[in-house]
Amino acid sequence: MKNGEFDEPSVLDYVKDRLSFWRKPSIHIPAPGEPAERPAVRTTAPEAPTEARSVPRLATWPWRSLGAIFFALIAQALLEPGRREVVWGVIVYWYAAILAVWAYLRGEWHLAPLKAQEERYDPLTVRRNPLLIGLGLSALAFVAFGNGRFNLINTSLWIAGIALVARAFWSSSSGPAVWLERIRAAIARGEWRVTLSGRTLLALAVIAVALFFRFYRLNTVPLEMTSDHAEKMLDMWDLMHGQYEIFFPRNTGREAVGFYWLAAVFDLFGTGYTYLSLKIGTALMGFLTLPFIYLLGKEIANRRVGMYATLFAAVAYWPNVVSRVGLRFPLYMLFTAPTLYYLVHGLRTMRRNDFIWAGIFLGLGLQGYSSFRIVPFVVITAVAIYLIHTRSRYLQVQSIFGLSIIALISFLVFLPLFRYTLSNPEQVFYRSLTRVGTLEHPLPGSPVMIFLSNLWEGVTMFFWSDGQTWLHSVPGRPALDVAAAGLFFLGALLVAVRWIQRRNWQDLFWIVSIPLLLMPSILSLAFPGENPSLNRPNAAIIPVFLLVGLAFDGLTGAVAQSWRGAGGKAAAVTLGLVLLAMSSAQSYDLVFNQWNRIHRMSTWNSSEIGGVIRAFAESVGTPDSAWVIPYPYWVDTRVVGIVAGYPTKDYALDPKELASTVSYPEDKLFILYPQDQASLQQLEILYPTGELSTYHSQEPTKDFLMFFVPRQKAGAP
Repeated sequence: MKNGEFDEPSVLDYVKDRLSFWRKPSIHIPAPGEPAERPAVRTTAPEAPTEARSVPRLATWPWRSLGAIFFALIAQALLEPGRREVVWGVIVYWYAAILAVWAYLRGEWHLAPLKAQEERYDPLTVRRNPLLIGLGLSALAFVAFGNGRFNLINTSLWIAGIALVARAFWSSSSGPAVWLERIRAAIARGEWRVTLSGRTLLALAVIAVALFFRFYRLNTVPLEMTSDHAEKMLDMWDLMHGQYEIFFPRNTGREAVGFYWLAAVFDLFGTGYTYLSLKIGTALMGFLTLPFIYLLGKEIANRRVGMYATLFAAVAYWPNVVSRVGLRFPLYMLFTAPTLYYLVHGLRTMRRNDFIWAGIFLGLGLQGYSSFRIVPFVVITAVAIYLIHTRSRYLQVQSIFGLSIIALISFLVFLPLFRYTLSNPEQVFYRSLTRVGTLEHPLPGSPVMIFLSNLWEGVTMFFWSDGQTWLHSVPGRPALDVAAAGLFFLGALLVAVRWIQRRNWQDLFWIVSIPLLLMPSILSLAFPGENPSLNRPNAAIIPVFLLVGLAFDGLTGAVAQSWRGAGGKAAAVTLGLVLLAMSSAQSYDLVFNQWNRIHRMSTWNSSEIGGVIRAFAESVGTPDSAWVIPYPYWVDTRVVGIVAGYPTKDYALDPKELASTVSYPEDKLFILYPQDQASLQQLEILYPTGELSTYHSQEPTKDFLMFFVPRQKAGAP
């Protein structure tokens, strides 16, 4: 840009534009007498706007498109557990790829076009006083965070500093003030009308489906806690009793945002220190990711794509198990989704407020889950790809300015943990370094070869194996169901073809973002057996289901265009419902049947043991006159205390200390592992009048022994 005017295309630009025969010319030379004045905001797009594009009616049935999805479904079915026909699966996927590309090149299968790039004039000005004051307050907050905890003073300084710096960059042409003015005007008119259009009803249906899959049977699926949950519950106890940590060092260390989120859930729902509270918190994280998947689909294409991507992500097995397990895993996708939305929207519209919001969510995400540490590199990659694809020097300058805003705002939001890291780097980075480096375990081979092997297993996990961790997966099966995997394959393929044709930066970015977002799992070089997994790379759900939505929209659109009138629409709706029903049915079985069963078989029945102790304490005994005798690889006695209603009580009693219980006058209850005959013999010697019984668990292999000792009578020895 020169002297406030947009760069004029050169003769070379014009010649290159005309030689690019595969796309519509974007440089127009006005005819004599045609006005050439440029508006303040200009849009340039490699293709026509979504809603205005006219797709020619097909004279024949779209057999290429239908053949492509048919072969893709067959191919993925051949790769499912129980079949594993690798050679035939690859061959059939090749047929699907050939037909899909053929259909795309013949204009039969259309991808919803990307939205137009806006060229918006921005003087790149900054409000000096709010910036300087905000940076000063942030510096004071940095010093005040030296004690490692949040308090009223440092938190107030921190928030005020962020707000003032954001104000320094904020554009008053959009944002809350504009929305408040619209609301005020609506109230002044006094007209309130509610209309239920087909689009509204579809949105309500998607919300209902998402609520069902995220919260149905949440109390029992999954049922049992693990040791990680016990560690988290102890941290929650500390937090709820005034220890406002910036970083929670227990269990190799955890960032703070997830705990404060759960504290709000505890207060709001009143479910107490229970596994249900943890699961409500993480299920909400998974649910609140979905609106940003919709917004991203709408941003890169249209409302339909956003709705389809959201719907498939709502029912899918992968995001559901990650959201239900009750650990902080979904924080990765929860903060990645808005970061990517505001980044992509900001680069397309050059609205600086979007960059501010992207920075806020980026900073929060860095204090949520360690996997999120890859996202700054994803942001930089997005801007780099944008710069390579953009010819306008002014847009390049403005995008770098936007990246600078993101970097500054995110750093200020990240400030508390940054201050803690300077004092305690070994705690903050311990977990990551044990996986990437040799801090805990030597690398089992060449790091390059391990990385390449992990990369291959990571990018193929959608079709082959999601790893061997029963806690958050059905081990050894693909990360996607058959319908979603087939659509994802076709969507990624066609987006790659479109990028080769039209060189739009977003097409390349969404493909590249997938392996980048998988890196937290791929980089497990010291423990390659932990890759692939569903927990560490779960933010890859976002681009994966965007590509699923694009493919689904293009496929149903091809069928709808094949017949004029209601026939084509009916056929498209039928096909769409069949694919969605396939995805929903298989995902339901994977989550509520297969994973639920595996999870119950792989965890100890602490809920039953804790229930017995709670019933004992509320009837004839007390919370302090019941014990669990530990046994190798048996139940975590801290979890038993949580289930029994005593979150900080560890019910373990070392067999060497059994004699110390004789002095208790109350009724006593001892829980034993059935094979612990040595402890049982000691109890029978100490308490000859004790009563032994067996608790028959719902899981036949998890019975346990109950040794009840009646209250000692007065005058008895």
